[in-house]
Amino acid sequence: MEFDHAGIATDDRDALLDLYGTVLDASVAHEEAFGDLRVAFLDLGNGFLELLEPTADAQGPIPNYLDRRGAGIHHLALRTDDIGDALDAARAAGVELIDEEPRPGAWGHEVAFLHPESTGGILIEFVEH
Repeated sequence: MEFDHAGIATDDRDALLDLYGTVLDASVAHEEAFGDLRVAFLDLGNGFLELLEPTADAQGPIPNYLDRRGAGIHHLALRTDDIGDALDAARAAGVELIDEEPRPGAWGHEVAFLHPESTGGILIEFVEH
């Protein structure tokens, strides 16, 4: 596995795009509306920052995260060539899975999340490319 991206929950995606674009000299690699989110990926050369901004009437994990904790790192994503094998390995290690099976994610990738109670307090996302 390799680092893929850090997901950052924000209520002002455009401001962070400007800030990180300037400070980190990072360009936008991909933007999309995904469900109730506006998503942008900034290319750092060896991974991405994924900026996740909920729409005004959004429900779900990102608005809930912002309500509880405010803006910040929401998850870390690891790239895998075989998400099924990665989930099997996590399951065999006793890790609690949020997603028992992969599901569609941003940028057209298959994703699955591991529960932070089983991963040292970090929400981990597997991403299959």
